[in-house]
Amino acid sequence: MYSKEESQRIKREFWVAFAEKYPRKWVLYDTKIKDFSFKFYVDNKKAQVLIDIEQRSDEKRIAYFEKLEALKNILEEEFIKDLVFEKNYTLESGKTISRIWVEKLGVGFSNKNTWDTIFDFFNENMHALEMFYLEYDEFIKDIES
Repeated sequence: MYSKEESQRIKREFWVAFAEKYPRKWVLYDTKIKDFSFKFYVDNKKAQVLIDIEQRSDEKRIAYFEKLEALKNILEEEFIKDLVFEKNYTLESGKTISRIWVEKLGVGFSNKNTWDTIFDFFNENMHALEMFYLEYDEFIKDIES
């Protein structure tokens, strides 16, 4: 078990190494939709690439989620397989969001032997989500306000 400081240092090393291997600007929060973002996540059990839909209004949040759900077949056939769609995902804070993700189990930031596997997983899946989003963003953004 690592101390909090050691764990933070390893996490910093991890993200620096990822940025060095794949030096590019990711879409992430720059979707042009408020509270709709792409995220990387890693802990000591898994790595995930996520779409988080966090609108305060449940109606808006669900409308965006349903837009993505309507594109699920295209998304899975042309971009990424094995996505998990969860309309009502509860964060540790208790907040309910909508989340779509793909994950790789059995990897972690504290095991440097899995870093390249995680980096490749992040790059491949985030790139695919971004390509999907850039192709379908007008359809996704077009919800009744």
